[in-house]
Amino acid sequence: MKIVIPGGTGHLGAVLERGLLAAGHHITVLTRNPTSHHHLHWDGRTPGPWTDAIDGADAVVNLAGRSVNCRYTPENLAAMMDSRIASTRAVGEAIAAANRPPAVWLQAGTATVYAHTHGRANDEATGVIGGAEPDAPAYWGKSIDIALAWERALDEADTPRTRKISMRSAMVMSRDRGSVFDLLSRMARLGLGGPIAGGRQFVSWIHEADFIHAVAFLLEREDLCGPVNLAAPHPLRQRDFMRILRRAQGVRIGLPATRRMAELGALALRTDTELLLKSRRVIPGRLEAAGFAFDFPAWEAAAADLARRSSARRVRAATRTLGLQVVDV
Repeated sequence: MKIVIPGGTGHLGAVLERGLLAAGHHITVLTRNPTSHHHLHWDGRTPGPWTDAIDGADAVVNLAGRSVNCRYTPENLAAMMDSRIASTRAVGEAIAAANRPPAVWLQAGTATVYAHTHGRANDEATGVIGGAEPDAPAYWGKSIDIALAWERALDEADTPRTRKISMRSAMVMSRDRGSVFDLLSRMARLGLGGPIAGGRQFVSWIHEADFIHAVAFLLEREDLCGPVNLAAPHPLRQRDFMRILRRAQGVRIGLPATRRMAELGALALRTDTELLLKSRRVIPGRLEAAGFAFDFPAWEAAAADLARRSSARRVRAATRTLGLQVVDV
């Protein structure tokens, strides 16, 4: 397939590009800073030569949007909203103007659209959108507003010949440097991978291999459209999630952190506590009903696989630094 990936140079883009290229697809990445022959420049909001790549493509997977790994200041929240809405509208306008529009448009979304809850799991049919339990700060509602506006922009795009799916993705766990898994693993190896604020909050996640396979599955399943949760079927509480990760990393001790300690740590890292404290209990109802089979449905096997691959990556990096021959693992 000829697949166009707007915003494809971030972490998710790297994971997806690697998987789709390995499967033999032809990839064009739209980015503000092209660095490869299969990259095209765009600004995420206005038409340009990049629209030619949309016309005649088989699929578009739009991942564009400012990173949520930041302080939730009014300025950053506005930038998150604007970048998501503007890029989605730009893609929609390009598809609408195409003589040969793509058959399918997968649009990045987020599992954050669901309520912060310690109770029943959220699937697409019965999940609670928005709202929160009493322990959720009011400002967390801003990220839900952004998620909903993002989905509305997709719905409002006038592209009748193109099937549209909003991917409500949980945290994608990959072996790449700078990924969520990499950050949590470094915390674990430093002895800081214990429960945060008691660790009752649920963590929803998906292994990189299952994320790639789920995208490929959605590209091919012509009967699926609308919102789809991309998450492993077994979310678990943060204290259990980190205990399993510590075991995979060979670490016995994980110091706990209070909510106040998490706030100070987030401030130092220029990020927000919502990423650590919001309880995301999300399950892949539509994927499983459609027959999708997860390679890593449980965190124990996923954490062990990613820990092994991450260790191999660190060994290769150290070997290159020493100028020795590298053998891929």
